[in-house]
This record gives sequence, C-alpha cells and structure tokens, in this order.
Amino acid sequence: MNDLDLPFFEARHKQLQLELNAWCSANLEFTHEPDVDAACRKLVTQIGKAGWFGHAIAGLQYGAKAETIDSRSICLIRETLAQHSGLSDFCFAMQGLGSGAISLFGNKSQKEKYLPKVSSGEFIAAFALSEPNAGSDVGAMQCQARLENGHYILDGEKTWISNGGIADFYLLFARSPQTQGSKGISAFILDAATPGLEIAERIEVIAPHPLARLRLNACKIPADCLIGEVGQGFKIAMSTLDVFRPSVAAAALGFARRALLEALRHCTTRTMFGQTLADFQLTQASLANMATRVDSSALLVYRAAWLRDMGNTRISKEAAMAKMIATEEAQHVIDAAVQLFGALGVTKGQVVESLYREIRALRIYEGASEVQQLIIARELLKEFKQEVLP
Repeated sequence: MNDLDLPFFEARHKQLQLELNAWCSANLEFTHEPDVDAACRKLVTQIGKAGWFGHAIAGLQYGAKAETIDSRSICLIRETLAQHSGLSDFCFAMQGLGSGAISLFGNKSQKEKYLPKVSSGEFIAAFALSEPNAGSDVGAMQCQARLENGHYILDGEKTWISNGGIADFYLLFARSPQTQGSKGISAFILDAATPGLEIAERIEVIAPHPLARLRLNACKIPADCLIGEVGQGFKIAMSTLDVFRPSVAAAALGFARRALLEALRHCTTRTMFGQTLADFQLTQASLANMATRVDSSALLVYRAAWLRDMGNTRISKEAAMAKMIATEEAQHVIDAAVQLFGALGVTKGQVVESLYREIRALRIYEGASEVQQLIIARELLKEFKQEVLP
C-alpha cells in the first residue's frame, strides 16, 4: 500500500510528491560536495527557481503556494528530498525554519521584504536560537537586545547556526536586559551585512553543511526589525519549531526509505554461497525489521502533520513523538543497511555511508530525543490531569 493512499492525504499531496520525485530524479544526486557553501548556494537557487520553496512560506502574494503553511506538504517535500540528497533537504528546511517566524508573526512590510526572496531562492535564511550555554534550555539565553533611540543594540553569541556564514539574514532571538527565563526574549530580523555581526567560527560536522558560531558586538538594527511584540520571542520560537518539527521526522523517514531501498537492491543482486544475500533468513529478518520501522515512523509523522493542518495549532506531543521515533528508527534502519553492505557500507562515496553520517545529527537538532521524551511526558501528564483527575 502506498502511504499516499492513507486518509491523511488529499489528491494535491499525491500530485506534489509525484512532481517533486520526478524533479529530484532529474536534478539531484546523493553526494557530499567538497565546497559545501557553494553547493548550498547552488541548491538554494535551483530549488527556488523550481518553485519548491513556495511551500515553506505563507501568503500567495509573497510567492507562497498557499495562504498558510501546509505541514503535510512540507513533510512530503522533506521526505522526498532526503531520499535524493541530504543537502537539498537541509536547504529546504532552513529556508522554512529561517523565515517561519516572519510567515507566522511578521508584519506586512517584513513579509514583503523577505518572503518573496526566500521563496525565489534569492535570499538564504537562517534561524539563530542556540547559544554556547543555551541549547535545549532556551531560557538560559544570554544574548541581549537593548532599545536605544529607536534602535535595538544586540550583543552576545549564537552557535550551531545552520547557514551561518552564507545566510542573507538571521531570524535571531535575544532577551531584554535584566530579564530571566523565557520571559523577556524577543525575535528579530538581523541582516547579515549588519556592522558588528561576525562569523566567529565555522563548525564542521560529520554530514557537511554550513554551520557557524556568530558573535554580535553592538549590532545596531532599526526597531522595526522586531517580530511580533517585545517578550513574545519564546512563543514565536516554539510555534515555529512546532510547525517544522514534524518535518525533521519526515527527513529522517526519507533517509530511512532510501537506506531500505539501497539494502533491497544490494541484497537481491549480491551473490554468495550459490544464492543471493536476500535468500538468507537472517537477511529477510533484517529487511522485515527495517520495513516495519519505516512504516511505523511514517504513521506518526503524517498523523502529526495532519493534526496541525486540521487546525490543531499546538501538536507538541504528537510532533515530539514523530520526531523522536522517526529519527531513532531511521538510525536503526540505516545502521542495518550498512551492516548488510558489509565493508562496502563503510566505504566513502556509497549512499548508505552518506546516510549513516546524515542521520546522526537529526537525533539531536531541534530538540534531542531526550528532550522529546520530556515534552511527551509533560503533555501526557497535563492531559491526564485535565481529563481524568477531578
């Protein structure tokens, strides 16, 4: 049974997946490029010209495909891109995440200035939330924004910032002086050319993509760079992550699907002891487990996306379940694929070797699996107290 035959989807989703898969097959290849910055810029331009970024923003007048962001479309796009190229999935994800707060909370002038260029691929977006001592604990944020004479002055550091060093603008979060915890955090648009913004360090990770530590030294930005209201930043960040967190799970699902496909191809053509690798019962058991992990992940991913599209604006528990299970299960599936390939599986240039490096980070970013467990338990206890206890 095709997953797109499930009641989570509409005819338009089937058509989207069909068209995107054809485009990916003609334009993408699962490789790790030596110059990752140049590769990202090229992919952003390529994907933008093809119109796929239009699904990552909201508002028809700004180049979007719909007035609101459709979670199922985003998930289908990321799942499909991830099957063909890990870096293309990264590019799509960051265009959406880096501009998501503008789509959800930005004013008309902010949307007019940034969203059309994000959609076309002219602007590269970035999401700057994490700090050296504030990753999962957003309330520990130290980066400050003080208002002086109609301008905000930004000081501090951000790290693990995807697209750091190549972004045209950063969706950046900072707190008002003398505030603590999640209160007092606000969201800002910071153009990359702003004086005082420095790329302090480029960070290399096992699956290459642009990543950097930013240093802000008295960055002066107009007051109209504020998104939403002062002190609304934590809500803006969490709402943005809620929209895109199921799509992280979808990317993991795409990686797992590609690993299963590669394993099936290999096992049905690799001969040993007078038969194919697929003829061995141990191989069949491994393939069965891989397929079951893929299907169980798909159900959680698209349940979460469907719930949000049906009007459930907060899907924290469902999104956390999807993100945790899909990323963890994808790790198992890809590891199993590498094992089935034997020595070939750890050879640089093999798709399963690339997938092995791609999947590891997904279990950490946008909330590690342990954080997802806390979110699930928190929401579960909240529901129990509201619905069961007197």
